[in-house]
Amino acid sequence: MTRNGAPRAAGVLLLVLALVGCAAGPNAAALLDGPRLAGFWLGLWHGAISPITFVVSLFSSGVNIYEVHNDGNWYNFGFMVGASVALSGAGRSSAAAGTRSARRGRRRDAHD
Repeated sequence: MTRNGAPRAAGVLLLVLALVGCAAGPNAAALLDGPRLAGFWLGLWHGAISPITFVVSLFSSGVNIYEVHNDGNWYNFGFMVGASVALSGAGRSSAAAGTRSARRGRRRDAHD
């Protein structure tokens, strides 16, 4: 390796170490005894209401966005699907598309 490549290699190494340090660890809360673990459907619901829950969590220490007592991958998948739908505005975009097509129809009628 040349001297010019050493700073780049050091930067890549630091970036990799920083990313590895942010990786999620095991979910120790899932091993505790208690009520049933949160699964896909509860994850979907928590993801869907996450924007509202976030605002409430700013003012209340008893409210969390994410249920840590969950079953793992299925809860995570449901949470991501719910959050994606809630945050993408999927409902608003289809409603807007309907109004656009209605306006196009009115323009065609006006020209005829």
